Amino acid sequence: MSLENKILSKEIQQFLYDNGKTLGTAESCTGGRIAESIIAVPGASNYFKGGIISYTDDVKETLLKVDRQTLEEKTAVCEEVAIQMVKGACDALNVDFAISATGFAGPGGGTASIPVGTIWLACGSKDYVKTIKLTENEGRDINLAVATTTALKLFLEYLNEVIIPVEEEEN
Repeated sequence: MSLENKILSKEIQQFLYDNGKTLGTAESCTGGRIAESIIAVPGASNYFKGGIISYTDDVKETLLKVDRQTLEEKTAVCEEVAIQMVKGACDALNVDFAISATGFAGPGGGTASIPVGTIWLACGSKDYVKTIKLTENEGRDINLAVATTTALKLFLEYLNEVIIPVEEEEN
């Protein structure tokens, strides 16, 4: 795990712990790498409840309640599925926030319309989800490393948007 991911995870810990909030993950292509980064920080059990590795569509559908029609019409590699994975993880894990990842890390799996390297990341709550699409194909290992780090950065940005304004309103 990179030093950058540990630093990001420590910053996430501070936000969540200080505000009494909880986190879970719903990961497909990253296979638990995001959760691994989160728990690298001692004390993660105070706010991290768990993760769901939803590598197949049926797990996305049954555990995370991702809509079957969306999976059939748009595939699992789309913004809508990433958003539904966040909301499903919030429900399934009973957490305030979740981070999700779904995509084609490679070397295979891509299509002409959704090439290898396409990874959708999402984070948020049942009420507000932020997303980002990665499109670079640097090979499987780098694709997964970039997705993990980007997911942590995205979640930290999200926390800055939703938690700091609340703190400012209270003061």
